[in-house]
Amino acid sequence: MSGILAGKTILVTGIITDASIAFHTARVAQEQGATVIITGIPERLRLIDRIAKRLPQETPPAIGLDVTDEDSLGALADSVRELAPNGVDGVVHSIAFAPKTLMGPDALPFLDGPGPDVAKSFEISAWSYAALARAVLPVMNEGGSIVGMDFDPRTALPDYNWMGVAKAALESVNRYVAREVGEAKRIRSNLVAAGPIKTLAAKAISGTATDDAKKLTMLNEYWDGASPIGWNVDDPGVVGTSVCAVLSDFLPGTTGSIIYVDGGASHNTWFPENFLQ
Repeated sequence: MSGILAGKTILVTGIITDASIAFHTARVAQEQGATVIITGIPERLRLIDRIAKRLPQETPPAIGLDVTDEDSLGALADSVRELAPNGVDGVVHSIAFAPKTLMGPDALPFLDGPGPDVAKSFEISAWSYAALARAVLPVMNEGGSIVGMDFDPRTALPDYNWMGVAKAALESVNRYVAREVGEAKRIRSNLVAAGPIKTLAAKAISGTATDDAKKLTMLNEYWDGASPIGWNVDDPGVVGTSVCAVLSDFLPGTTGSIIYVDGGASHNTWFPENFLQ
């Protein structure tokens, strides 16, 4: 099979629904010739396996992985070896979490965020990027690529709160991971900062109340207006395609970087058409 990932084996974490960026990354990776392996929280593997059956090619094998458990992380390399004796060429980190106390319409005021909850959010959303890199490094091939999912944390968005802080930490973690894995095996490490997509994470931010759903709608409308080329919150495939490009060999000199896949909105100030009238 031809494609920019032909002959490569890609490990994808974070598939929860078929609307997730991780799912569409796996879909595009298969379409581009890759062999895909997926991971999931052990107690959710049956659900993840059902979702994976919706991928266009053969259903990828699923490995149980809890990034907060050292035993689970320690077993990852051996599990990958059983499925991919020749190693993996790319890894996708699509993992993030913040308790409701820290993010969303029911979150506490930012200054009241409980320390233990902040620590858990940091552990899963930022530290786990380094932990996953460490766990998979023994089975990664020279010149491979690790890609993590980001959401531009340079502004203080309503309801995003401590998750924004965790994403800022992730960006720093990425730079250190890039240095370590680059020196070890010339592996590249980059983040893809996506625009808003209608995923479970977005629902966690907006909640289900009418007023909070309106906030997400307003954000989506702003994003589309601010993008010079437009932005569609219902199309996670555009992000998955870009992730696969970063996984490929077509960005050989790019590491420790953030690739913005958001229609250009985060770099463009948008005002209504009649603002200057």
